[in-house]
Amino acid sequence: MSAPHTPLPAYAAAVAGIALFSIMDMVMKGLTLAIGTYPTLLWRCLIGIAMAAVPYFATRNPWPRGTALRLHLLRGTMMVPMAILFFWGLARVPMAQAVALTFIAPLIALVLAALILHEPIGKRTVGGSLAAFAGVVIIFIGQAQADLGPAALLGSFAILGSALIYAFNIIVMRQQAQHAGPIEIAFFQNLVIGGVLLASIPIMGAPPIPSGHWGELVLAAALAIGSLMLLGWGYARAGAAYLSTTEYSAFLWAMLLGWLRFNETVSPFTLSGAALIVAGCLVAARTRKVEHPALEATA
Repeated sequence: MSAPHTPLPAYAAAVAGIALFSIMDMVMKGLTLAIGTYPTLLWRCLIGIAMAAVPYFATRNPWPRGTALRLHLLRGTMMVPMAILFFWGLARVPMAQAVALTFIAPLIALVLAALILHEPIGKRTVGGSLAAFAGVVIIFIGQAQADLGPAALLGSFAILGSALIYAFNIIVMRQQAQHAGPIEIAFFQNLVIGGVLLASIPIMGAPPIPSGHWGELVLAAALAIGSLMLLGWGYARAGAAYLSTTEYSAFLWAMLLGWLRFNETVSPFTLSGAALIVAGCLVAARTRKVEHPALEATA
């Protein structure tokens, strides 16, 4: 599926998508603290399936097959451990710190693309990797000095694990956007994630009924669907390298929302570490040419 090359509207859509995702993170952190990670994700996905099904079936699109279906299954399955690790960690560390640690994902994606596609890794990529690694170390040093406790340390490692999975997700997301529309992507992501989480009930146990939290769950599901649709629309119309910089706006949202909702402050270590990680990603990204979406669709 090809789309017109509309970089500026695509960039605006991606920025808006990141903003919605950031607000969803705030809502999800509150829910995770209240009812737990697994119940929060399961109930949000079940609500999301019902919400996304309305526009999906209204469009009367044929059921996906072949590559599109495989990409839906692959990305949805990857999202389960990624989401569990991230929201479990988010409940234990400040929002800005959590988001800063996830910024290594685009850099990991560049390295993974080089390994998977056998592309050479340039000096800028190596330098960017070292800068980003230094940023992560600085954040952990700040965490140690703040004495946030072992739970925060485990939370940070969980977020790094989530970022590693998200690096694979970035590659799959670009391919998925070329084979399916944003409504289809939003519906099937909720469907696959919800299916995997339901199948995990014998292991995780039946989730409790979230009395008093239905409004927040509906809001989180709506924000997730809106963000997925905006990002899916944007990534179908501009290259991943061009849009990857929109991810960094999440740090500003995390600082603001974490302060407003959870009274979190941002340490100089987190600011310095985030700056190094972003700088490393931008330096490494300059080694890659932004390709035309029509060309990327054939890859």
